[in-house]
Formats: sequence, C-alpha cells, structure tokens
Amino acid sequence: MQLWVGLGNPGTQYALHRHNVGFMALDVIAQDHGFSPWQKKFQGLIAEGRIGPEKILLLKPQTFMNDSGRSIRAATDFYKLGVEDVTVFHDELDLAPMKMKVKRGGGTAGHNGLRSTDAHLGNDFRRVRIGIGHPGHKDRVTGHVLGNYAKSELDPLADLLGALSREAEWLARGDDARFMSEVALRLAD
Repeated sequence: MQLWVGLGNPGTQYALHRHNVGFMALDVIAQDHGFSPWQKKFQGLIAEGRIGPEKILLLKPQTFMNDSGRSIRAATDFYKLGVEDVTVFHDELDLAPMKMKVKRGGGTAGHNGLRSTDAHLGNDFRRVRIGIGHPGHKDRVTGHVLGNYAKSELDPLADLLGALSREAEWLARGDDARFMSEVALRLAD
C-alpha cells in the first residue's frame, strides 16, 4: 500500500488557494480513478482505491498546513508504512506555474507542510512538486501562496491536474522519470 498525501488547508475559504493545490490533485485522482468516498480518519479525509495493481490511500490532512505531519504520521503508524511508501503533493514556489517535478527527500524551503511532515516522518518521502511560481519579492510570498488562482490560471491548472491523474499509474509503479515525461507530453499537446 502507498499513502499519497495532498497538502492544503481545510475549509471552503481556502479551496482555490495556491497552497491547496495538493488537495486539488488528490480530488482529481480520486474522481478519475473511482476511489471510495472521502471519510474522516487520521485527523484528515481519506479515500481508498487502486491505480493499476497498486493499492493507494489518499489523505488530505485537516489539521491545517502547519501540522500536516501529525495526520500523516497517524496514517503511516496505523498501516505500518515506512517513509518510502509516502508521496506528498504540494505547491512549490521555486517551480514555474503549471510545471511539475518529482523528487525524493530534500529540504523544506520554508514550506510549513513539508516542515511538519519532515518533523514527523523524516525527509526521505517522495514529493510531487507542483509549481506556483514566485511572486518576485519575498514580501509578496504569503499573499501569493495564500491567494486564489486567477481565473486565467484555472484552465491550465485543470490541464495539469488532469495530466497528473491520467499518468498516475507511472507514479504508483515508482517510475518517477516516466511519470514526469508523460505528464509533460500531455501538456505539450
């Protein structure tokens, strides 16, 4: 079993924030792959399903971003999963908007959800980094991250999340390079 975590903040007022793109990614995956309805567990919302032959548990922590690791740790402990079984989908300032990269391990780059996850699990989890771009000056970062996607960004965002979902089997198989390549090819069409 793999645990795929989307980072975000609970509540409708945060639904379109760039910081919630991890939640958005999991919502699309759950819908496209026929996962179970979301239910409350592990201080979060979970949905279960399969992508290819792999059993996947989706988790959207409801603890707010700064304490996401608590929810993730509760799920990993319950299912006796290791850090290598965890994939975290999150917003990334250091990537151009609508770009995506996968990596394992690394720093937190000031991202409170990653910082919390790192504190509860260690840093060797896989990350699906979804680019939101940098606003240009550090004083504008908070407003950018906690701001809604612009209307002009919604169609490209839907394309990216759709491509991520349609190519998710490569991620489930552990072929991160192929996953990134296939998503990029879909977006180039």
